[in-house]
Amino acid sequence: MESPSTNGEPSPPDQAIGRLHVLTDFHLQQRRSHADLAQLAIRGGADSIQFRQKHGGIQNKLREAHRVAEVCQDASVPLIVNDRVDIAQAVGAEGVHLGQNDFPVGEARTVLGAERTIGATTTNASQAVEAHEMGADYLGFGPVFPTTSKRNPKSVKGPEGLEEACEAVPIPVIAIGGVTHDRVRTALDAGAHGVAVLSAVATANDPGQATARFRAAIDGMLRESDS
Repeated sequence: MESPSTNGEPSPPDQAIGRLHVLTDFHLQQRRSHADLAQLAIRGGADSIQFRQKHGGIQNKLREAHRVAEVCQDASVPLIVNDRVDIAQAVGAEGVHLGQNDFPVGEARTVLGAERTIGATTTNASQAVEAHEMGADYLGFGPVFPTTSKRNPKSVKGPEGLEEACEAVPIPVIAIGGVTHDRVRTALDAGAHGVAVLSAVATANDPGQATARFRAAIDGMLRESDS
């Protein structure tokens, strides 16, 4: 399947970009390690894992990222490292996801090469276009819904803002921010290729089951679109 293009030109294949991105965490909860969360999420149907650790020293981050990389490699699920190009390189991750104030997308492409996946966080359509032009393979757009995962979240963009971003670029857009399994339909209807979730899985009593509910919601929408 290819993402729709708004300029009449064929879009790049998006099979390599997962539809259900689960972000690991050891800040919102301390019951499970990054690797444990990754393993449970993969069992539940996550097709992309993003290692996200904002706090702590580099050695601890590297140690945890290596463990997640092993889990992902065993399951043949791509690993994306949040923020850190150096960690992505060190653990052999498939790619990196960069925020607005992180390593620039263009320079990350120079460092990582053409084969690695680069995602970029965007909060409006103009940022989406800019990130695409700089070489991002996919966009994380949000927050689409209210979220408590960040201390200072940007203003909520809503499905309308998501739709505008999706229409502005020919690459996959992943909805993030306050996404719950019952909001998956709204996000995909707005044009999102998939969704990214953090607290809805990381803080769940059963992260695998929580992931499975997202997987079922996404797959249900895809079956409807194919019928």
